[in-house]
Amino acid sequence: MISKEVGSFSTANPLSAKGKRTQATGPGCRPERARPRARCPRAAGAGRVPPSAHLRRPQSWVGTARSGRTMGTTAGQQLRALFYVVPPGESSFRTLDEVPDYVEKSIPFFIAFIVLEFAVSWVQQRKLPGRINDGISSLSLGILSRLPDVLFRSVDLVSYVYVWNNYKLFELPWDSHWTWYLTFLGVDFAYYWFHRVSHEVNILWAAHQVHHSSEDYNLFTALRQSCLQRYTSWMFNLPMALFIPPSVFAVHLQFNLLYQFWIHTEVITNIGPLEWILNTPSHHRVHHGRNPYCIDKNYGGTLIIWDRIFGAFEAEDAKVVYGLTHPVNSFEPILLQLRPLAHIWNTFWATPGFCNKLSVIFKGPGWGPGKPRLGLPEEIPAVTGNEVPFNPSVPAYLNCYAVVHFAVIMELYIDLLATVTTLSQQTILLRIGIIILSLTSFGFLMESRQDIKPKAGILEIIRCAVFLGAYKIGYLRNQLSLLDYAYEVLFSLCIAFWGIQTMRRITSSKDKHL
Repeated sequence: MISKEVGSFSTANPLSAKGKRTQATGPGCRPERARPRARCPRAAGAGRVPPSAHLRRPQSWVGTARSGRTMGTTAGQQLRALFYVVPPGESSFRTLDEVPDYVEKSIPFFIAFIVLEFAVSWVQQRKLPGRINDGISSLSLGILSRLPDVLFRSVDLVSYVYVWNNYKLFELPWDSHWTWYLTFLGVDFAYYWFHRVSHEVNILWAAHQVHHSSEDYNLFTALRQSCLQRYTSWMFNLPMALFIPPSVFAVHLQFNLLYQFWIHTEVITNIGPLEWILNTPSHHRVHHGRNPYCIDKNYGGTLIIWDRIFGAFEAEDAKVVYGLTHPVNSFEPILLQLRPLAHIWNTFWATPGFCNKLSVIFKGPGWGPGKPRLGLPEEIPAVTGNEVPFNPSVPAYLNCYAVVHFAVIMELYIDLLATVTTLSQQTILLRIGIIILSLTSFGFLMESRQDIKPKAGILEIIRCAVFLGAYKIGYLRNQLSLLDYAYEVLFSLCIAFWGIQTMRRITSSKDKHL
């Protein structure tokens, strides 16, 4: 999340509501250390904000209103943040440390809207809007993309603050409505060009394609994000750092991201005249299509006007078929992140000529020697409308198993975000390792390919043993003590189950060779 401290494992001041430090215990917790009391900040408007104020340790993600009065974000504000309807008076902050972490606080709303989407889809069409395997894959990629934020502050903010502190030309007032609306346009304009370049430059597409790899289109897809994309997007925002305060930028960076959550759905067809101005579910469905008429269209984040101005707009017409033009047919999150890079690597060395090698990296993903920069439109695979998504058949018990264990890992991830300031670096790294191992194992189980079934079983034995060992030692704790015994029983039974399954496969394989 963007609330994290630069280059540090600490993210916020772990003070309780009574002002006392919460004392965590266990082998994975940090020892208690006394810290000097921080001075009270000057009142708003008392003078210029010192440059160091934009990189101080966040005390808490509770905002300060324009009057200087401390206030927390309400549920109503969080809900309105998803639709970019929080007015300047409620979302203007003097320093970066005062900006709420709107993204992390929106997690309950993500869950609520996903449940609502399922209910509406069932009422409208008597079918669910997604599949278990694809949904778990999307959520796994979402979690994986946010894990670096547990360790470091956002690259977007670090680079932005550096330019602001060292190269700003002038400073717009942080509490001006004009600054707020200018930043709204600036962030969305920067996102448009970053998004467009990410489709037209092969090395950037290798990172961004993760978001397009789902063959479903639902709110799970909105959470399907790349680990690598953040390391290229930051440069498009730097011109704003010459005059727009970081606190204003940080608010709109989050609002622009949150707005794009609700447009990933098929249950909303059209929203009338707003379709001319805003990016909507209809416009974004086109962007996610692999139909020839959908390719490289509708890049907008919040506004669709940029596409209309720069000639990339396309209205929804024929039924959209979602996913990549060449589907990856995998649910394994690490593979989905890295396979495109491996393809570029192999193509780079197989392509003759130094200039052609550079073109492999910096021209479009459809480029080849003798072709236009973005490739030939006629080489885009035709869409018949009868495409069948990658959906391996797995036993019902395996789907239930994956859902239950994913819920356990989701609880571990949420607890990591909530308690990261009280944990040692070793514990944080251990928990991150367990999360990555678990998400990888779930992907293999959902694919159910014959060539990886034995490996998936062995990997699941290792995963359950590592989780159980860390839990017994005390590096993983649950807020509900009643679940301690349940976890021990669950993971012990899973180790035994996968051990038996693995032995059966080994025995069966030996019998076939006799």
